Amino acid sequence: MNPYILAILIFTLGLGTTMTFASSHWLLAWMGLEINTMAIIPLMAQQHHPRSVEATTKYFLTQATAAAMILFASATNAWLSGEWEIQHMNHPMPTTMVTMALALKIGLAPIHFWLPEVLQGLDLTTGLILSTWQKLAPFALLLQITSTNPNLLIMLGLLSTLVGGWGGLNQTQLRKLLAYSSIAHLGWMILVMQFSPQLTILALLTYMTMTFSAFMLMKINNTTNIRSMSMTWAKNPALTMLAPLIMLSLGGLPPLTGFSPKWLILQELTKQELPMTATIAALTALLSLYFYLRISYALTLTISPNTQVNSSSWRLMTNQTSIPLSITTTMTLMLLPMTPTMLSMLTP
Repeated sequence: MNPYILAILIFTLGLGTTMTFASSHWLLAWMGLEINTMAIIPLMAQQHHPRSVEATTKYFLTQATAAAMILFASATNAWLSGEWEIQHMNHPMPTTMVTMALALKIGLAPIHFWLPEVLQGLDLTTGLILSTWQKLAPFALLLQITSTNPNLLIMLGLLSTLVGGWGGLNQTQLRKLLAYSSIAHLGWMILVMQFSPQLTILALLTYMTMTFSAFMLMKINNTTNIRSMSMTWAKNPALTMLAPLIMLSLGGLPPLTGFSPKWLILQELTKQELPMTATIAALTALLSLYFYLRISYALTLTISPNTQVNSSSWRLMTNQTSIPLSITTTMTLMLLPMTPTMLSMLTP
């Protein structure tokens, strides 16, 4: 892609998200979401491959449906209450519609079916943008309307943690695994959103850091499935050593960074007298942990001299920069002791 066009698209992505962040009016927020969608579609379709075109079409239809629902719900709210302000969503019907539309935009269960299929059809860089940056604008809107429909949010959160763990069990494609991982992590954030917004922001930032590491790892190793990833020890031994730790951090094992949001969310749910919700969420985290352990097993316990079905990759020099990966990997593995500091920075 022409670098000037690429720069314009990246700038427009940032503009759409910033517009949604800054808006208190539903029409401006909707415009920000639409600008965001329009900017990422050329990035998704740039490969000119049938699979990427199919993924782009699915993404466009999904996002257009969610945008139409948001517009209809905000117009209904204005008709019922005379207010276009995002903070003034008082009637249950438009509030429920907006919540479900935003859940569709970010891929929460039970309206998550587009996300694994779309992510599987994209290249790794665009998949990274879809998994991280594209979640920010809908989350900013969800944070502003959380107090109006608490039971719906808890149901969406629990269902997402369950589906995110269950759906990834039988996957061998890494992009689909990371899509189900995204659904599970978003479920954890939605669970605690109405009780502690700063915890949701902490969990979102932690998730974005860990997902950035995982995608950059796959990009530098040029792997998209577990089988090819199991042979990366011949090409990049140091990265192969760090990869299981990144995966286990995504799974939420102590003493890695991924443990801190899960620990704090379970603590907050218990404080809010929701022990059953906390127990179900903790049990569904074990499902997610299983498929991260599968990747860790393939990376560490299938190394030579064990017999291999496929041949080793050539150990060639890569021209890709590893600085972003090294920074995010350090954050993914070592930020647990900094949890109190991060919480105090996020607390108003």
